[in-house]
Amino acid sequence: MASPSGTERVPHPTAGERRPGPAPRRPGAGATPPPRARRHVSRVRRQRRLSPWLFAAPGILVVSVFVLHPFVSTMVNAFTDRRTLSPGTFVGLANFRELLHDEMFWIGLRNSTLYVLGVVPVLVLLPLLLALLVQKNIPGVAFFRSAFYTPVVASIVVVGLIWVWLLDERGLVNAVLEAVGVGEVGFLSDQWLLLMSAMAVTVWKGLGYYMIIYLAALANVPRELHEAARVDGAGAVRRFLAVTVPAVRSTMVLVAALSSVAAFKVFSEVYLMAGPDGGPAGEDTTLVMLVQRTGTGLTGRVGYASAISVVVFLVTVVLMLLVLRADRKDEV
Repeated sequence: MASPSGTERVPHPTAGERRPGPAPRRPGAGATPPPRARRHVSRVRRQRRLSPWLFAAPGILVVSVFVLHPFVSTMVNAFTDRRTLSPGTFVGLANFRELLHDEMFWIGLRNSTLYVLGVVPVLVLLPLLLALLVQKNIPGVAFFRSAFYTPVVASIVVVGLIWVWLLDERGLVNAVLEAVGVGEVGFLSDQWLLLMSAMAVTVWKGLGYYMIIYLAALANVPRELHEAARVDGAGAVRRFLAVTVPAVRSTMVLVAALSSVAAFKVFSEVYLMAGPDGGPAGEDTTLVMLVQRTGTGLTGRVGYASAISVVVFLVTVVLMLLVLRADRKDEV
C-alpha cells in the first residue's frame, strides 16, 4: 500500500514468514585450499599428463632401438668410410660417387627394378581374382581359402628350399619335363630363368596374403550395384570392370604400394635360389643382396653398404609417392 507521503511502504513480515536473504555459502567456498590439497591436485594432474607416455614408453623404446637408431646410423655411416672393425672418417659423397662407377650396383638396381615390374602387376590382379573365386559361401570353399593362405604362414627358408628341390636339375619339375620330351631346363643355372623362378616364388607366397586383403574389401561392396548391373544386362566381365574394380580401387593401390616396396627389397628368395654369389657371375644380385655382401664380414665396408641402403630407401619412397600420385589422378 502507498503511504500518505506518496512513497510505497514495504510490508513487514508476519509471524512465521521469513524475509528472503542471500543464499547460504558452502563451507570453504572461495577459501584457498590447504597446501596438502594443492599438492594432491598437482600430483594428480601430473600423473594424468604422464600416464599416456608411460603406456607408450615400451613401444617408443622398441622403435627407437630397432628402427630410429639403425636408420640414423645408416644415414651417418653413408658419408664415412667405416668398416666392420674401424669407425672410419667422414668422406662426404665419395661413397655415392663410387656407386656411379660400380658395375654390381647397376646390376643390382636392374634386377630389383625388373623384380618390381614382374611381380607387382601379378600380385595386384591375381589375388583379386582368387578372392572373387573364394568369396562365395559354397561347400568346400574353406579348404581352398586355407590352401591359398598356407604359403603365407610358411617360413620363407622352407619355401625357398622346397622350390630349389623342385627346380633343380634333378628335381621334380625337370623329371616331368624330361618324361614328356621337353628336356632339362636350367631354372637355377640360367640368369633370366633363375630371376623369373624367384619371382614365381614371391608371387606364390604372397597370393594368399593379398587375397585376404581383397576379401575384406569385397565384403564392403554393396550387392545392389551388382544386381543393378545384372539387370542392365552386364555380363561377368563387364560387372568386374564397372563395379568390382572401382569399388576396390583403393585396396588395389594399397596392394600395389606394399608389393612394390617388398619386391624392390627382395632378398630371401633370390639368396636361397641363386646362392650368396647371386647366381652365375653374380648376374642375379639384387640391391639388398649387395648390401649384405658388401657390409658384412671382418672386412665389410659398412660405409659403402650404408650408401647403397640409402639409395634403396630413396627408391622405395619414390615408389610409394608414384603409387599415391597415380591414385590421386584416378580420383580426379
